[in-house]
Amino acid sequence: MFKSLQRLAQTSVIALGLGLALTAQAEPTKVTYLLPAPPNSPAFAPWIIAKEKGYYSARDLDLTFIAAKGGVDVAKQIGAGNAMLGGAIGDTPIVVRANGIPVRAVAVLGAGGVTMIATNAGENIQSIKDLKGKTLTVMSYSDTTYYALLASLRKAGLSKTDVDIQAAGPSGVWQLFSANKAQAMAGVPDWVVNAEEAGLKINLIPQAQIFESMAQAILASDDAIKHQPQIVGGVVQATLQGMRDIIQDPKAAAATFAKAVPAYAGKEAALEKTFRLYVEHVYANQTVLGQIDPARLDAVRKFYVSEGIVAKEPKLDELYSNQFIETTTAAQ
Repeated sequence: MFKSLQRLAQTSVIALGLGLALTAQAEPTKVTYLLPAPPNSPAFAPWIIAKEKGYYSARDLDLTFIAAKGGVDVAKQIGAGNAMLGGAIGDTPIVVRANGIPVRAVAVLGAGGVTMIATNAGENIQSIKDLKGKTLTVMSYSDTTYYALLASLRKAGLSKTDVDIQAAGPSGVWQLFSANKAQAMAGVPDWVVNAEEAGLKINLIPQAQIFESMAQAILASDDAIKHQPQIVGGVVQATLQGMRDIIQDPKAAAATFAKAVPAYAGKEAALEKTFRLYVEHVYANQTVLGQIDPARLDAVRKFYVSEGIVAKEPKLDELYSNQFIETTTAAQ
């Protein structure tokens, strides 16, 4: 009798041990992912949709999104080891590498830049050259969209003194524009739709005239790339899956986003309009989803140096890595 109880106890201990081992094995890896602004923005839809649809959890990852104070702050926090990964514009490593921060882009979400230049349709502005003497709004004088505007002006033979550029903040940038206090605005697709929803009829300057800065990117520290490649690769591929959903069906993606962010319930039509702008102007023409084009990054790097935005030119191969991009992942 005693031996039977002993065997039963041993069996129970083994079973308990196996159960605990399986539980530990099934526990997903917790990952803090920094975003440059609060995560409820449509600009972050690929990440929000990837989480909502379980693309991260399918890779045994449990992501928590935390807002930083802009893309440069994201990069600084990653470089300091406070997070492994984060989001910013693909230009950001150019700025921070020049200051010795060991961060690089591991994916870029689209072949286009996120900067769009919208104009009041009643002003009959058809080109960058037509902006001479006009008032434009930007979010700030240190935002990537502002730098893209300066480069676009220079491309058209104009300088910043040829126009009146007003820094108005993330809300004022489109509110002043839609209130007819500025004839044009340089900003992201979200703000273009906000201005339209406020009742303004707009035109978009052809994208070919706008300086090709980078789209949003996933940033990782050199340490994470070297020592945690499975986590970095899992986040990259899951996020790109969320991006692919938007490309394939913006309407369904809008419904998914609204479910994940209840503040957008009932606003699916505006969300779909925003997503279609991203698909057409930002995500379009990327042959392999997420892949970073070194030649384009180099052109942006040279512009930042020529404008004195960075004092020292960082090495190109220290700004990015395509090792986590699956070359069979077609954009369409």
